[in-house]
Amino acid sequence: MAEVARESRLRSILKALSWRVVATTTIIIIAYFTTGDIQAALEIGAIEFFIKFALYYMHERAWQMAPRGTIRKLINKN
Repeated sequence: MAEVARESRLRSILKALSWRVVATTTIIIIAYFTTGDIQAALEIGAIEFFIKFALYYMHERAWQMAPRGTIRKLINKN
């Protein structure tokens, strides 16, 4: 009997949020150095944040439905 570990939806949301903060900060910096305009850089970052947050969350949940490629061991506690 195999045990399949799954992440909660909350964990997926927290992972998406923490990654988006890192990635969006990078985008804002790149946009600022490209445009020289902090307002434009922040607007680009905000749009990018929400679109990619949703896409990452959907991607993460889709992977939870496909356990292929994972190795899980059932621990017998007898």
